[in-house]
Amino acid sequence: GAKKKAACPGLGLFYTILSAFLFSVASLFLKKIEDVHSVEVSAFRCVFQMAFVLPGLIYYKTGFLGPKGKRIFLFFRGFLGSTAMVLLYYAYQVMPLADATVITFTSPVFTSLLAWIFLKEKYSLWDLLFTLFAVTGVILIARPPFLFGSHVTGIEGSYSDHLKGTIAAIASTLSAASTIVILRKVGKSVHYFLSIWYYAVIGLIGCVIALFVLNEWRLPHCGRDRVFLILIGLLGLGGQVFLTKALQIEKAGPVSIMRTMDVVFAFILQVLFLNHLPTWWTVGGALCVVASSSGTAIRKWRHSVKKAKEREI
Repeated sequence: GAKKKAACPGLGLFYTILSAFLFSVASLFLKKIEDVHSVEVSAFRCVFQMAFVLPGLIYYKTGFLGPKGKRIFLFFRGFLGSTAMVLLYYAYQVMPLADATVITFTSPVFTSLLAWIFLKEKYSLWDLLFTLFAVTGVILIARPPFLFGSHVTGIEGSYSDHLKGTIAAIASTLSAASTIVILRKVGKSVHYFLSIWYYAVIGLIGCVIALFVLNEWRLPHCGRDRVFLILIGLLGLGGQVFLTKALQIEKAGPVSIMRTMDVVFAFILQVLFLNHLPTWWTVGGALCVVASSSGTAIRKWRHSVKKAKEREI
């Protein structure tokens, strides 16, 4: 249905840009952190999420487990969502910031594909074309040697790390897309705060277990890294809040399109603060992925507007 009109025209899109900026800066701080495993950073992020959501659960009296028939979906939402976060943070640490960010923007395309498989939603030839565009973009960023030769330029560190980061980013994107499909399945029967609560609690438990298994738990040696950890938690939380507010007062289509500003911010921050110029392969991959995600968002937006008009008639 139609969203509530914003008091100020364009306020929802401004919230979206602000959310993109906060997420991008949090990613930059993650690149700047030294000697802290991505799983530990994810654990700190989960703690901040829990601290924010707990008062909301108490205020809205939602309980901590949710409706009986929905708990299994909430569990998988929490597991897949937190897995996506850990994998994305790992990708940020081992590959260029812009490359990892671009790959995550294939999520809308894979969401459409998974929704077609599991929810029997319509999947047209346009959706297939956008999927091929997204895959092309990922290939241009990954640059596998069997297509681009053995000497790959413009990457951070070794190619093996770049490849691991690419695989982690793709797995993160698939996990995030699966999360959205689960949320569609649950619908509005579960409060938004309860969904985030499962995400944070299951994520924290999983991260703590993984840290003990990997023997990677350690407090940062440097005071600067501790500040970065706190800022990552606060900025990630702020980005999520502003994105939620944007979706409350603006249609999902324009918000999805404006979220591509994440890619723009990632390129700018990478050049200014990490002294890493993106290659033309990365730029080409970014254009393919942005065109793909924007096309998917526009199609879904037009479809929702058409259905709204049909209901009015």
